[in-house]
Formats: sequence, structure tokens, C-alpha cells
Amino acid sequence: MCQLLGMNCNVPTDIVFSFTGFATRGGRTDEHKDGWGIAFFEGAGVRLFVDHESAVASPVAELIKSYPIKSKNVIAHIRKATQGQVALENCHPFIRELWGRYWVFAHNGDLKGFSPALDGAFRPVGTTDSEHAFCYLLQQLRRRFGDTPPTLDALRQEIDQLTREIASFGVFNMMLSDGTALFAHCSTRLHYIVRQHPFTQAKLSDEDLSVDFSEVTTPNDRVAVIVTEPLTTNETWHSFESGELKLFVEGAPVASTSTT
Repeated sequence: MCQLLGMNCNVPTDIVFSFTGFATRGGRTDEHKDGWGIAFFEGAGVRLFVDHESAVASPVAELIKSYPIKSKNVIAHIRKATQGQVALENCHPFIRELWGRYWVFAHNGDLKGFSPALDGAFRPVGTTDSEHAFCYLLQQLRRRFGDTPPTLDALRQEIDQLTREIASFGVFNMMLSDGTALFAHCSTRLHYIVRQHPFTQAKLSDEDLSVDFSEVTTPNDRVAVIVTEPLTTNETWHSFESGELKLFVEGAPVASTSTT
């Protein structure tokens, strides 16, 4: 299956270190070579980079490794195709507009027999179960709340119900963000870490690369990194429970709901 990487921060932060290790899994240290993508929120806008080439062979991925784009919310994905051909339109993350904001979504898993009717403004362009699930999720949020954006807590509760429904069709590890917060749901495997003062050195597990975060941060910085498999060998990562939805705001998990 695919792998996910997300970042939620209290100040704009670059993801070069984490993405460098993550991208290596896209065809070198792991088998996820059927495309990749990454989305950075910047104010009301989103920088979206996708490529159907493997992350280890993509010149665009090399750009991301060397270009320190700073963002408070980032979602990245490396793909091992289970549904839909290897093509640009099937590369995650996917992006749509709802309530005057961009929403970004990526999925790891395989949904069997999931084909609910889509009769609103949200329709898939590609042929993945993932994009269909994203469009359905936004469609149902629009039906539930209409044209008025809900409170964050009301949104969390509704997304929790929808992830329960979608996950009943198979594996539904996913990340979703509108640039103000990041939702992460685990069916099988997700891990997270919160880096904050006092910062220490971290060493990647997939690359011979280390960074001392105390040299590139301030004491007020806080960064949550969420990933399918831990990226470093010398830090303590926390596992999600199966069926758990976590909400990250300003670099920390602020709410959690378990479906078990």
C-alpha cells in the first residue's frame, strides 16, 4: 500500500528533513514507486506538486528536498497502486474547494466495493478509490453544514462519523487539512511525534542524514509530524490506535476519537 506524511506546526516550518527520508521509500528503501505528491498550505493558497514517476527518480522530488518551502500544514504521499493506473491524475494529494478554502487529502489503503453516489459538485478526475472517498467526504460535509463553515469541534465529530463509514469498506488511513488544522485517521498504521523545546538531534532511518533542531528553531516552535512508519531512529514516536481519528492544531494533537 501507500505511505503518508503530514506536518502541522504553530509557525511556518520547512519539511525538507522529513521529506528527504520519506521520499527514499518511494522506490529505494521501500516499494512505493507508482507516483508521489506533496501539498503546502501558504495563507489561502496551496502549492501542489505531483509526479507519476517514483519519488527517488523524480526531478520534482529533488526540488522539494532542496527548496525549504515553509508552511504550517503539509500533506505528502508516496503511492503503490492498488486501484487506478499509474497516471498523474491518480497521484495524491488531491485538492478541492469547500467553504471558500482549499482542502487537501491523501489516503493509504484499499476500499472494496466503495462506490456511493456522487451527485454534488465534487467529482473524481482519476480512477482511484481514494479520490472517490475524498469527494464523498466533502459532499457529505456540505450536505451536513450547508454553506456555513462549522466550528472545528462540530467538523471533527462529523469527520469522525464519516471515517467510520468509509473505513467499513476496507483500510482507510488518511490525512485531511484545510490549512488551519490537520485530521489524521488510522485503520492500520500511523505514527506521530511532537518536536518542541528543548529540541534535540534527529537521525533519519532511510538516509544517512541528521539535523540538530536546536540550531534551526526557536524555543517557541512546535512541530507535529505524522507518518505511516517512523522516520527517525533516535526519537520516540507514538502509535495511533486502530480506528483512531486525531486532530492536530498549532503543532499538537488537541483531540482524539477512537472507533474501537
